Amino acid sequence: MKKLLMHPAAKPVVFALCLLPLAWLVFGAATDRLGPNPAETLIRSSGDWTLRALCLALAVTPLRVITGTPALARFRRMLGLFVYFYAVLHLMAYAWLDMGFDWPEIVYDIGKRPFILVGTLAIVLLTLLAATSFNRAIRWLGAKRWQALHRIVYAVAGLALLHFFWMRAGKNNFAEVAVYAAILGTLLGWRVWKRYARRPVAARTA
Repeated sequence: MKKLLMHPAAKPVVFALCLLPLAWLVFGAATDRLGPNPAETLIRSSGDWTLRALCLALAVTPLRVITGTPALARFRRMLGLFVYFYAVLHLMAYAWLDMGFDWPEIVYDIGKRPFILVGTLAIVLLTLLAATSFNRAIRWLGAKRWQALHRIVYAVAGLALLHFFWMRAGKNNFAEVAVYAAILGTLLGWRVWKRYARRPVAARTA
């Protein structure tokens, strides 16, 4: 497994796999296979893939630690940037297909509908994470401050889940919301547990 993960072709393969959802959506749009409402399908599907990419990115560290496979860390940054990529795609699909790039109306809509407001806030935070995801930013901020900054990914996960919950509330359909909540809750809960477990026993008792 380690040899496969460290192979020079591993990153290009993961990159190509991450682009498959986009390729499928483009193919579906070009061949009229997105159902009776293609615009809604593109908006919803790009949002779904944002959540899935977020789950994958957050799963890298637990999988790396549990399986003892440090080579998995090579893909964390790429997966994180794909979260941002699909989030921006989701925003652009909404701005174009739903609002026709009418920016004053988009700003009004963001203020009027809470689920769009929290989704937009999640993308703003993701922009900050994407902009500081490179080695130069780590050197500039320092490792500790960079790690503290990138913990806002937990807030992004919460906002993304709330956005999805409110969006599905209109149709009273929470099955998928529960699945994502369970996955993200498990991944974030693992991090809390590891953080607590690393503390000295005396500090925990106090």
